[in-house]
Amino acid sequence: MKILIAEDDSVSRRMLTALLSRSGYEVVAVEDGVKAWEILQAEDAPRLALLDWMMPGMDGVDVCRQARKQVGRPYAYLILLTAKGGKVDVIEGLESGADDYLTKPYDAQELKARMRVGLRILELEDNLVAARDAMHFKATHDPLTGLWNRGAVLDFLQRELSRARREKSALGILLCDLDDFKCINDTRGHEAGDEVLREVARHFKGAVRPYDAVGRYGGEEFLILLPGCELPTTRQRAEELRAAIAAQPVQTAQGNIPVTLSMGVLVSRDWPRMDADALLRTADDALYRAKAAGRNCVELARPSGNHPIEVGAPVDNRVSAKAGKR
Repeated sequence: MKILIAEDDSVSRRMLTALLSRSGYEVVAVEDGVKAWEILQAEDAPRLALLDWMMPGMDGVDVCRQARKQVGRPYAYLILLTAKGGKVDVIEGLESGADDYLTKPYDAQELKARMRVGLRILELEDNLVAARDAMHFKATHDPLTGLWNRGAVLDFLQRELSRARREKSALGILLCDLDDFKCINDTRGHEAGDEVLREVARHFKGAVRPYDAVGRYGGEEFLILLPGCELPTTRQRAEELRAAIAAQPVQTAQGNIPVTLSMGVLVSRDWPRMDADALLRTADDALYRAKAAGRNCVELARPSGNHPIEVGAPVDNRVSAKAGKR
């Protein structure tokens, strides 16, 4: 555990450093509050700090106040060290954000005991944060594939669509469906089907940019969102993903399983008056045409007066040859 000591008296600073180093702590010692505050803002900042009240630049109380203004940072346990012992001083120190308060001259064993209290508090804090993060992950991710679940990826779609229209940019939308997936479940078993879904999801996650989104939209359907992608790039990425899935059978306990997928693809800029639900219906129409055209292909939804292409419209906008038509 890394401990910060901020003490302007050099003798006291050396004594504290020696005491805590012998107890197995990694000590960072500074002589004023300004340096202490700089260290507490660092990425690898100590989680527990001993702060002298009276220091040049910034005193310990000022450091506590600034530390408590930080948002989104791991909690730091702050102990004030001071010769002030009046009730008013204690109240001021604690209300500044200090977690504990020790008057000088302090007893070494008492100091170490209070630090152990701080470490227990930090452990509880970390456990609560981990539990909160785990609950959030379960609420937003699909348990089988680890992708965003339907609700989370639809939230992402709403946010990115609003941003794209506000910034006059584009959002690529890919609605993907595994071909003949029911046949895989029926002939190879549901465990093999689950392996296929996990492998396709793994490939999708590895093939997109960090700020793209991949979600499990339905049973064997996936929704991929590409912020900032115009139609040529969206079309190219869709074809690359389709070809990569078709090129390599999925290895399962039931043997290698050839897998292909069909996609309905559009770019939000081409449909400026459609909301998210309408865009998804339009992408689904294009996906339907990809299935009807033989599967294992990508179909683009083309605007016509900003209305969806009808399902029965001529399919002249296919961007990939149908490989392995089944």
